[in-house]
Amino acid sequence: MAKRVQKASPSPLPRTAAQAAASPDTVERIAGALERLAPRAPETPRFAAADAFSWHPDERRLVPVAHVNRVEMSLLKGIDRLRDVLLENTQRFARGLPANNALLWGARGMGKSSLVKAVHAAVNVAHAQRKTSDGLLKLIEIHREDIESLPDLMALMRGAPYRFIVFCDDLSFEAEDTSYKSLKAMLEGGIEGRPDNVVFYATSNRRHLMSRDMMENERSSAINPGEAVEEKVSLSDRFGLWLGFHRCSQDEFLAMVDGYVAHYRIAHPREKTHREALEWATTRGARSGRVAWQYVQDLAGRLGVKLEDKGRKSDR
Repeated sequence: MAKRVQKASPSPLPRTAAQAAASPDTVERIAGALERLAPRAPETPRFAAADAFSWHPDERRLVPVAHVNRVEMSLLKGIDRLRDVLLENTQRFARGLPANNALLWGARGMGKSSLVKAVHAAVNVAHAQRKTSDGLLKLIEIHREDIESLPDLMALMRGAPYRFIVFCDDLSFEAEDTSYKSLKAMLEGGIEGRPDNVVFYATSNRRHLMSRDMMENERSSAINPGEAVEEKVSLSDRFGLWLGFHRCSQDEFLAMVDGYVAHYRIAHPREKTHREALEWATTRGARSGRVAWQYVQDLAGRLGVKLEDKGRKSDR
């Protein structure tokens, strides 16, 4: 009896290189690699969407800030001269006149960042009352760690029909930090330079944007001590305005407390308020606008008073 011969199933043909390359996973990987090599062009910002924006360098885009955390100008006590200088500089800039970059340096909690935001708001309110968009300012916040992305940010603002305050809070540089070079080029020394519609305001606890210990360490270890810190120190020279903030007196501190108490209509005996505020400052080891606000928060909480948004809280 003849045996039945079972035919073997044909083995699958090997995939060609073209077939492998055409698989969805491979195509997706190639597309991702190409996008990393040539990232998408940044979206054109919708500057009309808000008066303030936060810079996101990873996405190369500006995110609108619907409500800026700011304090009213009238609540900033003990810095009248500094307020007037920065306000006048900003008003000139809004009108298209020459204006300086500004470095607000000095004691913590004395209103440096609050003043920048209050001045921006005051100038825009004045223009709104005149019912004109001419001179309307946009506030752009950039974080210190993103300073190297300044050229990308400048490219988005250059030629835009608005004027911009680029604001960096708590700016400083450490020994191995080279990002200051991007800021230095933007402020004055680059080929393109700072766009005419941009001014740069920064706050810092350090007058020269670097600690004294760091300056001394570089001088002692450098081959040429004179040039070791010159490049970094010269960065602060690029700011036409140096506004120094110093610790306030007891009277100025109490005036800050009184200003908040009156603004938020907190009913509390003035003498008792002053006594408690000074005790609060003693426990904190400092008198400043920030400490005054912290006391007022505590006082309002104890009295069951809500701090309504008549003037945003101070982040002095």
